[in-house]
Amino acid sequence: MGVVVIILAAGYGAAAGLLLPLAAYRLGVEPQEPWRASCPRGHPLGRGPRGWLGPARCSGRPYGPSAPRTAVLAALVCAALAAAAGARPETAVFVALAPVPVLLALVDLAVHRLPDVLTLPLAAAVAALLGVAALLPGTAGSWPLALLGGGALGAAYLVLFVVNPAGLGFGDVKLALPLGVALGWYGWGVWATGAFLGLLYGALYGLGLVLRGRARGRDPFPFGPFMAAGALTGLLLGGFGA
Repeated sequence: MGVVVIILAAGYGAAAGLLLPLAAYRLGVEPQEPWRASCPRGHPLGRGPRGWLGPARCSGRPYGPSAPRTAVLAALVCAALAAAAGARPETAVFVALAPVPVLLALVDLAVHRLPDVLTLPLAAAVAALLGVAALLPGTAGSWPLALLGGGALGAAYLVLFVVNPAGLGFGDVKLALPLGVALGWYGWGVWATGAFLGLLYGALYGLGLVLRGRARGRDPFPFGPFMAAGALTGLLLGGFGA
């Protein structure tokens, strides 16, 4: 049963990953700019789901993030979550929502931005769906702790933002809400581990940039991908531990 769950999760992740490049291209704009409505050659992207999701290609030439890479990345993330959590109700929640942090990471890497159109619905979705999962038999987490974890991590990042607004964006504060909910599901130990690792990954990346002369100590860099990576590590540890 576990192998089947992992295979299904990987297949879902790969399919979802193939749909991310166009959305990442549309959302990868500066805060004051509207979402992109045309390809690099000026052709309209259209409306409806195909206007937001899908392979980003124009006249046979790709643009935006690489679809094969996003597919592999999303497949690996979903498969890892399924392997850790197993055949439990929360697995469906984590796997179903996993492509959204991947998309957020792509946008943040491109323009140092975490759009509200993704972070806020993600926070609501993970809280609501884990609430449904908590009602089903076989769960290994706690919904009240998940909600407390979301509020605690959001508050912690809000403090960091107030103390050092140049080094942390308000989008990071909003992303902390859904990540905190997911980490809190498995308890405070997992929550603390995921939160700490997100900060550690980001700090190590920033230190590497400084040592290589590619940035100064106060230069901003995309922190969302490292927050997501820390949360993923925490969820894997929590899932295997449960």
